This record gives sequence, structure tokens and C-alpha cells, in this order.
Amino acid sequence: MVGASRTILSLSLSSSLFTISKIPHVFPFLRLHKPRFPNAFRPLYSAAATTSPTTETNVTDPDQLKHTILLERLRLRHLKESAKPPQQRPSSSVVGVEEENSIRKKSKKLVENFQELGLSEEVMGALQELNIEVPTEIQCIGIPAVMERKSVVLGSHTGSGKTLAYLLPIVQLMREDEANLGKKTKPRRPRTVVLCPTRELSEQVYRVAKSISHHARFRSILVSGGSRIRPQEDSLNNAIDMVVGTPGRILQHIEEGNMVYGDIAYLVLDEADTMFDRGFGPEIRKFLAPLNQRALKTNDQGFQTVLVTATMTTAVQKLVDEEFQGIEHLRTSTLHKKIPNARHDFIKLSGGEDKLEALLQVLEPSLAKGSKVMVFCNTLNSSRAVDHFLSENQISTVNYHGEVPAEQRVENLKKFKDEEGDCPTLVCTDLAARGLDLDVDHVVMFDFPKNSIDYLHRTGRTARMGAKGKVTSLVSRKDQMLAARIEEAMRNNESLESLTTDNVRRDAARSQITQEKGRSVKQIREGSKQRNSRDKPSSSPPARLTGGKTPVRKSSSSSFSKPRKASSPPEKSSKPKRKILKTVGSRSIAARGKTGSDRRPGKKLSVVGFRGKSSSARAS
Repeated sequence: MVGASRTILSLSLSSSLFTISKIPHVFPFLRLHKPRFPNAFRPLYSAAATTSPTTETNVTDPDQLKHTILLERLRLRHLKESAKPPQQRPSSSVVGVEEENSIRKKSKKLVENFQELGLSEEVMGALQELNIEVPTEIQCIGIPAVMERKSVVLGSHTGSGKTLAYLLPIVQLMREDEANLGKKTKPRRPRTVVLCPTRELSEQVYRVAKSISHHARFRSILVSGGSRIRPQEDSLNNAIDMVVGTPGRILQHIEEGNMVYGDIAYLVLDEADTMFDRGFGPEIRKFLAPLNQRALKTNDQGFQTVLVTATMTTAVQKLVDEEFQGIEHLRTSTLHKKIPNARHDFIKLSGGEDKLEALLQVLEPSLAKGSKVMVFCNTLNSSRAVDHFLSENQISTVNYHGEVPAEQRVENLKKFKDEEGDCPTLVCTDLAARGLDLDVDHVVMFDFPKNSIDYLHRTGRTARMGAKGKVTSLVSRKDQMLAARIEEAMRNNESLESLTTDNVRRDAARSQITQEKGRSVKQIREGSKQRNSRDKPSSSPPARLTGGKTPVRKSSSSSFSKPRKASSPPEKSSKPKRKILKTVGSRSIAARGKTGSDRRPGKKLSVVGFRGKSSSARAS
């Protein structure tokens, strides 16, 4: 095909060349070059000559001439390129990989339903019951990776659907194991374990698992702290597929023999960054040790690990890579960035205002609309103060912090979620900033957080799953530097991964020191230039009169305007730095008048900075 195309192109070009060559007197500017390869194109010219009479009659047409000129230029370019050595192109395998990656990226972006992700009919039935049709970004990335039985870290902002991103594929994998490997549900031998840092998050994950189990047909139980252990033992004695709970309570059941490791094939750490930050590392290692020893056996198929996180700092990522070697990190484009569909307002307080009154002014418009509001505080005392102040102003509140018992916290959350009665305002600490699936309209930060990670977790309570929300921060003077940096990063759509109060202050101090150094260097240079300009005229030695006469000095007063006689000139001083005191002593020397003539020759002239006689004059 390549040879045929070249032949056709050469035929058309040669015919045009032959036609134009007949009329050099009409267009003298057409300087056609001779072909560089005459032997190769000689038979093509003869073929073109037979067809030239038909084209000769249309030479006077200007459009025809333009067309022929363009064809001639293309022919010359073709000849030049054919003379160059062929360029090396990437191999087909590399091109194929690049095309495949681009196709995969496009397919992830173009996925509009869960059927394209390869989910079974049972799982799709569960999604239809939940009224979920379009997958989120983390679900498009995470579901295929988990179904490929890879150990992955799923990182995405809060409220993006991470729970379904790992539950849906794991449920389908368990069903496949039953069909292919003949695995069955057994008492005390779960196949999937989901570890959560708090009881509230465990209950939330358990509710989602129960909603899926109606169609996918698997059994799940909840094992978490803060509840009686005997009912949990009875549940473990039944046939189970999935256990959701906190690390401490699950380890307690394992030590008491209520649960065994034998069939665990899937392990999930939800809110993994929180677990490592809050000291769950030893418990996680203790849970992983038997699984790692079991995976070393030849006949064992190992286990798959899925870590879920809304934030991932550098320190936590390093710890994860050490504990789970070879794990793959999957992140969405919104990780560590501004929560989408949320409006962020920063109210700066100069210090003279009453912060509680400012909080009341922020809350009144939202409460008048019936919106659900969360107020975050940094400390327990601050939370109590806000709760007391709002109660005095006839605003109903519920508390959520570490001093509230677990059962009372659950009851307060139920009151806050209740849609029928008057929704109270939830006053809480950072304990409520992670793992709670709440539909909040307005998040208010009475105390600004100490770092950007806590800011992201707090703002994640609103604008979840595409809904709209509002975030208002009361910024005192000590927090204005961090708030300004966070606001700037969100405006530029930058990452908020490692912004803390200490880091921002350190960076500000460094920039200030750098500016001061620049100013001092500039001042030193200017001062040295000024000194050099002053020293240039005074650098030459003072003129001396011949005959032993000193130059005449004039004083500002008229009484010392007469010149005074001097004896033989004094000897030069061995200290050249007397030059600095010369202007000071000149006035005193001139003021002494007659005493200057009594000096002995050959003596050193001592200059003093005050009025009075010198030591040599007193000695004389």
C-alpha cells in the first residue's frame, strides 16, 4: 500500500510538473528543480507525458495553477524527507501500554453506572434498594482494584462513599469464593474483619453492611467496645461471614477463644490514619501477627488488606508502607483539598469582641431556617462554656465529647438526627470530626483547629455525597496566620496536607528573618558607599607649608581669625587612627592660641576631646 500510494502521488505530481514546464514564458517565477532521483522516477514521467495534453488546455486557470504549485511543494518536501534517515519510533508494546492507560483513565471518567464496574446482580439489587445509581470517583477507582484482589489504600475526602467502595467488591469476592472454593459460613470463623477506631463508626459501617446483606445474602455482626460482651459471644457462636468492630474488643474475643483467625481472607482498616494517630498501632500489629504467620505457610492463600482514609500525612504513609509492604496507594483528585460544594467563611476577631456573642450572631440565621448546626471546640472546657451560653439563650443543645458516656453519645446523635422534633445544636470536640455520617447544613468552628488535617475532618461533616453546605470559622488573633494560609491554599486549589500552626509560624519567622537580612545587607552596602565617598577627598595627606610654617586655620568666631606662628613642625604620629579625633581637637587647639607656640619640637602632639591644656603643655 505504501508503494502504491507513492506511485499515485508521483504520477499526479509529475503530470503537473510536465504541464507547467511547457509554459516557462508565462510564469517566469516558477523555478522547478530537477528530481534528485531520476532513475526511480523516469518511467513515471513517461506515463505522465501521455496524459499531459489533456491538462495543457487548463493552464490559464488561476485555481489550477495554485493547485499545481502546492502539489509541487509537496513533492519537493516528500523528496527531502525520503532522503533523511528514518527516525526511531517507540515500540508497539510501549505505545500499546500508553494507549491502554489512556483508555483506562477515560473509562474511569466515563463510568456512569455500577454495572460497568463488573458488579453482580445481587450487589446491584442492594444498590437499587439504597437508591444509588452513579458511582463516585473513589468507587470508580477502588471497586475494580479490590475485585482484582489487590491490597490497596483508598484515599478520598470525607463523605465520598468510601464504605461502599470496599464493601461492595468484598461481598462479591466472598460469593465467588463460595462458588469456586467451596467456602461456607462457619461459627466463630469470619472471612472478613472490618476494624474501626470508634464505636460510632463501627455502627455506621455495620448498618451499611446489613443493608447490602439483604440481597447479597451474607451474615455480619457488630463487635465493639462500650457494650456487653455476653450478647456478642452469642452472636459469634452462630455462623458468620463478616465482623465489624473496634480493635480492642475483637482482640478480647480472640484471646477468650470466641473468634479464630483461620478463615480471615479480607481485612479492612477504616479511618486508618485515625487509628495510627490515636495509638491503635500496637493493637493492629498484635492482630496482624497471626495473619502474617499464617500467610507464610505454603498451602495458605494469604489475605487481602484494604486501608481507608480521608487524610494521609507523610508520617502515617511511611508507617503504612512499613507495616504493609507492597501495598498500592489509590487517591482521588480531591484528597487534602477543599471540600466541594461547601462555602468557607473566615470571621477574624481583633480581640475586643465577645467571642460567644459573635457565635450567637453566626448561629441565629441558620437556626431560623431550621438547619442542622455543629459547633466545634478544641477543649472540653470550651465545649462546656459554649453549651452553657447557648442554653442560657434558649438554644437547645446536645454534647458530644470524651466525657460523655458512650451510650449517652449514641442517644445524643439520635436526637440530632431526628427529623421530627426541633433539631438541637450539636456542641462537640474533634471526637465527632471523624467517621460520623451526619447530614449537617452548617459547621461552625468556635475554636479554630491547630492544623489543616483537623480542619478538613471538621468540614467533612457537611456537603457530603454532592450536597451543599456551609463552614464558618471564628478566627482569633493567634490563629489568623494559619487561617490565612488555609484560605489561600483553598483559593488556589492547593493541598492542605501539612499546614499546622507551628509550621506556619516557623515559615513566617523564616521569611521575616530573610527580609531583615536583606535590609541589613542593603543598609551595610549603602553605609559603606557613603563612607567611601566621604573618605575619598580626605584620603590624601594634608598640605604642609615650606619653611616650617603650618597652614592657617580659621575658626567660626572672629577672635581667632588671625594666623598663629608655630615652631618647627611636629613629628608624625605612629597611630594613623588619630584622624578621627582631629576634627574634635582642632577647635581646642585653635582656642588655646598662645599655648600652642610653647610646645617643644620633636614631641608628640596629644589631642584631647575637651577644652583644657594638654599633658605636654602642663609639663612645660
